[in-house]
Amino acid sequence: MSAAPDSLRPARPEDHEAIRALLHAAFPTRAEAGLVADLRASGAMELELVMPWPAGPVGYLAFSRMVAPEGWLALAPVAVAPVWAGKRLGTRMVTGAVRLMAIKGMTVVVLGSPTFYARAGFSQSRAEQLETPYPKDFTLIARPGMDIPRKKLIYPKAFEGV
Repeated sequence: MSAAPDSLRPARPEDHEAIRALLHAAFPTRAEAGLVADLRASGAMELELVMPWPAGPVGYLAFSRMVAPEGWLALAPVAVAPVWAGKRLGTRMVTGAVRLMAIKGMTVVVLGSPTFYARAGFSQSRAEQLETPYPKDFTLIARPGMDIPRKKLIYPKAFEGV
């Protein structure tokens, strides 16, 4: 067994309770757990990945389908168990997931820390022409190529109020 988690796998239904507990531990409010539940219930969830560990998942991230542009994904939430925080698990998880999406030719947007997400392959400058309902200074994009797309972002309804 390795000294730290080092792989991602798709989440399974039997992981849902452990994911909820992880989200409650990783965030100060229940908003992220509610977002995940709403994305699942609405059918907007594209892919959920966990970083497994014998006691249960220590990392989690979710991709949901954007309403627009069609075919684009939103990355949210990303969570690491507090006991593993600061050990670069989040960066490794997001980097691996972004590489997977690049191989699939997918475009992913994220709202968050530009410093953190840039380390994982996202670009703030390539997102500068996106029209978004969220703060532009925290909107980043990862996609194949080097273009700067000019699109309007419409997130799944579950994002309202988060």
